[in-house]
Amino acid sequence: MPKIRHLVFALLSIVMLPAISLHAGAQEEMTPLLLRVTDAPVPFNGSDGRTHLVYELKMTNFSSGEIVPEKIEILGDDKVLQTLDPAAIATRLQPAGERESVSSLAKSTGALLFLHVVLEQGTPVPGQLNHRITMRAAAAPPGHQELTETGGATTVDSQPVVVIGPPLKGGGYVSADSCCDATRHTRAALPINGGVWISQRMAVDWEQIDAQNRIYSGPREKPESYTIYGKPVIAVADATVVNSADGEPEQTPGKFPTNISLTQADGNFVILDLGQGRYALYAHMQPGSLRVHKGDHVTRGQVIGLVGNTGNTIAPHLHFQVMDGASSFTSNGLPYEIDSFEVTGSTPGTAAFDEAEAKGTPLAVTPVSPPREVTDALPLDQLIIAFPK
Repeated sequence: MPKIRHLVFALLSIVMLPAISLHAGAQEEMTPLLLRVTDAPVPFNGSDGRTHLVYELKMTNFSSGEIVPEKIEILGDDKVLQTLDPAAIATRLQPAGERESVSSLAKSTGALLFLHVVLEQGTPVPGQLNHRITMRAAAAPPGHQELTETGGATTVDSQPVVVIGPPLKGGGYVSADSCCDATRHTRAALPINGGVWISQRMAVDWEQIDAQNRIYSGPREKPESYTIYGKPVIAVADATVVNSADGEPEQTPGKFPTNISLTQADGNFVILDLGQGRYALYAHMQPGSLRVHKGDHVTRGQVIGLVGNTGNTIAPHLHFQVMDGASSFTSNGLPYEIDSFEVTGSTPGTAAFDEAEAKGTPLAVTPVSPPREVTDALPLDQLIIAFPK
């Protein structure tokens, strides 16, 4: 038998044996599952009054067999903050290049595990995060296929969260696909210019309902039928315009457009430099409605355009996000907090919202009465929000 095969068998035989001291003072062992956090989470206040941490754990199966995670424990300063069972893992583990989640990692593959940790009120934010994974490794020798690894250690990012004003005025706005588990934004990992970016990690699609809780009234294919269409979009802070584009045509609501290039995806947009490495993107505005251009200075509350349906969109809305770069693609999403708003209701969830948007039927809304006043927080998913007029 060739020597190389002897070496492979020898390595496999120690995969799950106790750590072996190969150097003085060092303990070394095989770790077939490689773990890494590439973008440490920034804690922020959610509209539920709790602290949230949103980030991704990169997992690489560096073995010749399937690995099935059976339990994942998120550790904060060595204390268990959250435990994911197989069912939860299967909704959060996304192989590279895929948008569907899986329950296991095939041999020699990588995936992102999308994590969302919610701290109870009064719980201090941990300084360090780590991950303990109990798994079944098919390539390990019989009797050693159940193993536990700890890895992906990272320091929580303590940078201040930017506090901004609202991007719209008035009420009835739906925080669709907002933080922190909406797959359309939070999990939109894109490979661009040799890197993987999640600029939409904290993005929201602002839509609006009328007095009858309808997203639109009239022909679905006409942008003018939608409650939010044409509403003024306002600057969230005193800032400088670092990029903008106008002239993209309105799309027909009810279906995603075809043949949209990466540069056209945001439609007519504005990017503001908020300072200290934070940038705000407004996307999908009406053609010809932009009132600012690159290099302009804006003041908080200033109208910068009108809500439209341009670019890669299925219905009129305002896509808004904060990110760590001036590009809406080669940047990573950052949390932000809006300084004042009211929560006036909530929807049953994304599925109910999608159905109401598809059929033009009233959206089921659970009122919050009296409205809950919120300060310095990020509006979470599927809430009905009123901004100061």
